[in-house]
Parts: sequence; structure tokens; C-alpha cells
Amino acid sequence: MSFLRELFGTEKPILGLLHLRPLPGDPFYPNDGTIDDVIAAAEADLAALQAGGVDGVLVTNEFSVPYQKHVSPVTIGAMGCVIGAIRSQFEVPFGAEAIYDGDATMDLCAATGAAFTRCVFTGAWSGDSGIIDRDIAQTLRHKHDLRLDDLRLFYFITSEGERNIGGRDAVEMAGSLQFNVRPDAFVVGGSGPGRPATTQLFHDVVAVSGDVPVVCGTGCREANAAEVLSVCSGAFVGSTFKRDGVFENPIDQERVASFMRTVRSIRGEE
Repeated sequence: MSFLRELFGTEKPILGLLHLRPLPGDPFYPNDGTIDDVIAAAEADLAALQAGGVDGVLVTNEFSVPYQKHVSPVTIGAMGCVIGAIRSQFEVPFGAEAIYDGDATMDLCAATGAAFTRCVFTGAWSGDSGIIDRDIAQTLRHKHDLRLDDLRLFYFITSEGERNIGGRDAVEMAGSLQFNVRPDAFVVGGSGPGRPATTQLFHDVVAVSGDVPVVCGTGCREANAAEVLSVCSGAFVGSTFKRDGVFENPIDQERVASFMRTVRSIRGEE
């Protein structure tokens, strides 16, 4: 039995993404915005995700664009404030992620009691933000210092909108990371939110991942869920749960519920 069943109650969990609205300090934080507005939106999205039946929830600063290489203290403070305000409302395991910054993510998880996280923890990538160079050695030492022994790490081995500078592909990264970091799980995504990786890429990574679960990071929809879950050990789902499937919109409980009915059927639960 993998940690997935222990943590989420299934070997193929669907982890709903709770995208926090722009936060104080973000370029697109409204001039008349308040942290209470962010909390209210998060409460509504969490209620819709849980009523729809997801197996876990990952809270991310998805609207903090453009993403920072080193997430600012105000962003971590705001995320901690929001998660703290809704923490008692979680009915499923929850995680937290400060996008692109593994060390800040460790701080956030320690402060909020998150059970899992995902991030671009490793590698050097190039894209719109320039060079994103992660230091996994520092991140894992920081995790150890914070005594986050039970925190489960999902490692992105693809990066949305960036390319690996060294030219390594996801298959090569999956092979080397098993020795270097002892990952809990790998995450394979497409080129951006709502865009899936190819089924062949999933198969290729699974072929070299051994006992490490491989989870779909982007683009899992009701229409392709059977195909994705035939290869992957679960999926993170964001845009497809939004009203009309639009990234900027709030979570639509009926879309979540319909998706999860399909997934339960795939998993043989109904």
C-alpha cells in the first residue's frame, strides 16, 4: 500500500486545487481589495471542492502572477492568514504550495500544518521569469530543520512554460531524482494550466519511476480521466473544476461532483 491510500484513502486520489485570489503585494491585487475578500473566495471554493467529493485539497497562490523566484514575506504571511482562517473547515487532507519557491513552501507547510505539497523543487529552468534555479539540497535540509518528517513532497519533473536548461527531459529527471532526493511522488504536467501532458510521456515516466507514484499535474478532465488514471496514480485538478472550465472563475460544485462520479466509476467505487 502506498502513502496515497494512507493519506487520501485511495491509490488514485483526485486533489482539487484551491487557487487563492491575488494577495496583498501581488501586482494584480485589487486597489479596493481586502484579505477578507480572499478568505471569502477561498471558503466558497473549499466548500465546493469538498461537497463535490475530492480526495484532498492543495492551496496555492496561483494568481500571484508573475510568480516570484523567491516568494516575498507578505505573500507567505497572506497565505498563512487565509489558510489559518479556513483551516477548521477542511474535511479532507490539505496541502499548501508557494509556487516556484521550495524553501518558502516548507515555511508555509510548517506554519499551517499541511500534510503534503508539490513544487518545482529541483533543476534549472528558463522562461518568462528568466532563470529559475532551485536548490533542492537546501530545501530538504530546511524541511529537516523544521521537523516536517511526515510532509509528503510531490516533485514536478516538468515546469509550465519553462524549459530545462540542461536539456534533460522528465524521464531522465525521474531516474536521477530517485537516487538524489527519494521523492514521495512525481508530478507530470503540460505547458500550462489545463493543458495535459501526452499519454506517452506518462507511460515513459511510469516505466522508470519504480515504486514512486506518478501523478498528473495539469489537464485532467472528465473526458480524459479514464485514460489519465489508467496510467497515473491520481491527478491534481484545477481549471476543469472552475465555472465553464475557465481558469479565472470560481469552483463549480456541480462540475466537481460530475467529475468525481466519473472517477469513482473508474476506480470501481460505484
